[in-house]
Amino acid sequence: MRPFFKTWLTICLLLPLAAHATNREQRLPNVNGYTPKSHVSAPSSKYKKAGPRSPYLNTSKNSKNNSSLVPPMASKESSNVLSRAVNVLGTPYRWGGSSPSKGFDCSGLVKYAFNDATFDLPRTSNAMASGHGEKVDRKDLKPGDLIFFNIKSRRVNHVAIYLGNDRFIHAPRRGKSVSIDTLNKPYWEKHYVVAKRVLPKEQNTLQVVQR
Repeated sequence: MRPFFKTWLTICLLLPLAAHATNREQRLPNVNGYTPKSHVSAPSSKYKKAGPRSPYLNTSKNSKNNSSLVPPMASKESSNVLSRAVNVLGTPYRWGGSSPSKGFDCSGLVKYAFNDATFDLPRTSNAMASGHGEKVDRKDLKPGDLIFFNIKSRRVNHVAIYLGNDRFIHAPRRGKSVSIDTLNKPYWEKHYVVAKRVLPKEQNTLQVVQR
């Protein structure tokens, strides 16, 4: 084969391949590994990774639902107490615990809920029942009152916070979590001891009209 004819044939075969390579879009990253933004899809907000969250804290949706558990007729101070308590619903029981991150026992939950009150409650349920607050008949219970029980003992060893409508919130026992129960159950009726009102009485303010 003559050299001139061989060269001409080679050029004819390579021209279409060269044109195809020139026209197609190049999308490979450059030498430093950076891929141009025009070829990188932005991550969808649907798949954004959520940050770390404590397993004991409620989501905003649950917090909104929990707020409906606070009776509207409750005073401002009792509403604050009940809100703090219901917002930790589901927190596991832990003996000696008094915080959402570490868990609660019954008196630890009460101490936490009453944290913003103007007085300091004792740490144990028996001490709370013995020397604090005003004794209240069961028929006169109001939201925010403390109710005391004796479970497997002759003395008070369990405390709960009254919510209204015979319901109360408490940290029951090991293996359970902060939950709402009712005084109408035979078990709680059997072990009910006393109720105390520890929140200060509301002051009725009288407006003096000058004439």
